[in-house]
Amino acid sequence: MAQEFELSDMGLMSYYLGIEVKQMQDGIFISQQAYARELLKKLNMLDCNPTNTPMECGVKLSKEKGVRKVDRTLFRSLVGSLRYLTCTRPDILFSVGLISRYMENSTETYMKAANRNLRYLRGTLEYGMFYSTLDEFKLMDNCDSDYAGDIDDRKSTTGFVFFLGNNAISWCSKKQPIVTLSTCEAEYVAATACACHAIWLKILLKELHFEQAESTKIMMDNKSAIALAKNPLFHDRSKHIETKYHFIRQCIENMHVEVQYVKSLDQVADIFTKPLKYDASQKVKDYDWSRKIIKFKGEC
Repeated sequence: MAQEFELSDMGLMSYYLGIEVKQMQDGIFISQQAYARELLKKLNMLDCNPTNTPMECGVKLSKEKGVRKVDRTLFRSLVGSLRYLTCTRPDILFSVGLISRYMENSTETYMKAANRNLRYLRGTLEYGMFYSTLDEFKLMDNCDSDYAGDIDDRKSTTGFVFFLGNNAISWCSKKQPIVTLSTCEAEYVAATACACHAIWLKILLKELHFEQAESTKIMMDNKSAIALAKNPLFHDRSKHIETKYHFIRQCIENMHVEVQYVKSLDQVADIFTKPLKYDASQKVKDYDWSRKIIKFKGEC
């Protein structure tokens, strides 16, 4: 960085904008434990009963009418604080993103969903991100989608996470802008979003002198979507899809990205598309790639 910009050496960073940084010999651990604790204290939730998941499995939020309202300013402030916590807590990204869709209509139902996130944080204050030292900087992505998860407009949710070597560097959970007609199409749209993000990351890494010459692997758990991305002759299945979502085919042809199959049980991007049961979420966290997303704080 010093070769490109004028920098002043102020020593090792330990705290920045609510993010705690612990620098160790084998890597860097970042968390927002103090920020989360202050948030719980502010809302009188410091002594609440913790939960083991940020959102109850199977919960579907929707627009409500005639339901008791809550303080709009308080609700928006809470959601904004939770969104800032996703900088180091991708495990709450989906639940916080889902609540954010209803910020204009603050009701008790949405406040209860937000409070469950606080109860989950109470039991996981020590969670954060661990970035280990790397010998190889290779970009890889896991991509998934939840078909028609929004019961109001029946749109799907795109979720993905990018790894640089063993470390997660970028993640996303976002509702898709169109209504898809099948799980295959929803996964295909999500893969195109990943391809666009992969190209942007490769350009950024090149500017930082970490050029990615090889194709970026996109791991998906839907074989039909993979076949649709690789074969431009499936006209009957794809002729209704908007042109911009076929951009991934050009990326594959130009060897910018490469789509590969991964089993659904090993798809760590599931945590960005739907609320998981406790056993399923623990299995995702215990999986090797998932430990690159969530690092349990040990003896640092």
